[in-house]
Amino acid sequence: MTAPATPRGAARALVLWDIDRTLVYVGEVDRTAYREAFAEVVGRPAERLPAKGTGMTMPLAIRGLLEDNGVTADAADELLPHMLEAVPRRFAAHTDDVRRLGAVLPGAMQALTAVAAEPDLVATVVTGNLEANALIKLRVFGMDRYVDPAVGGYSSDDAHRPALVGVAQGRAAARYGAEFGPDNTVVVGDSLEDVRTGVEGGAHVIAVASGTTPAERLAGAGADAVLPDLTDAVGLVQEIRALTGTADAG
Repeated sequence: MTAPATPRGAARALVLWDIDRTLVYVGEVDRTAYREAFAEVVGRPAERLPAKGTGMTMPLAIRGLLEDNGVTADAADELLPHMLEAVPRRFAAHTDDVRRLGAVLPGAMQALTAVAAEPDLVATVVTGNLEANALIKLRVFGMDRYVDPAVGGYSSDDAHRPALVGVAQGRAAARYGAEFGPDNTVVVGDSLEDVRTGVEGGAHVIAVASGTTPAERLAGAGADAVLPDLTDAVGLVQEIRALTGTADAG
């Protein structure tokens, strides 16, 4: 997406999509990149890899990877920048594996299309992925047509995931000439970290029980609404409008 789909000043709500296990699942490709980067930077195999489906930002997951595999805290400080350079490079080398092994989750493309079709909604991503990794996932599955990656929030911006809401709000405000705050921003994601991102970062949360976290735990963590999946695109848009107080633009 190279230009805003929404005219400046017309946007009234900001939709922040999570990527992994909300829109797509890429299997073991992320963990393969972690494993290869660790061997490259540290010089030996990693015996323990980050847990799956937690929503933790990549910088925190990579630091945990180092320390869980016997790297001291001081050494981890020194090696982390090298890992943050190596992981995207290794992941990019597996782009064909993302395409071959990955999958779009049920209803995700229809949901993205439905939100993108609303002229007063700005859709982008807030994700624990580093920006380079996120863009590969979006492009491989053709999802970059339905979000504006230029105004997203990525863990390359800040390792503290709730801070990424403000990053995206600021970028979207500058690009679209509209104000975005807690009342008219919605996070859509599958993990407890996605819920925390919205609750602490300043956004409503629509949780999707498509990942590893049961619906009741997502609700208990503070999600405003919990959906079983993304197969009801009309219902999703209605939830977004109900939470943000925006009328149907159609």
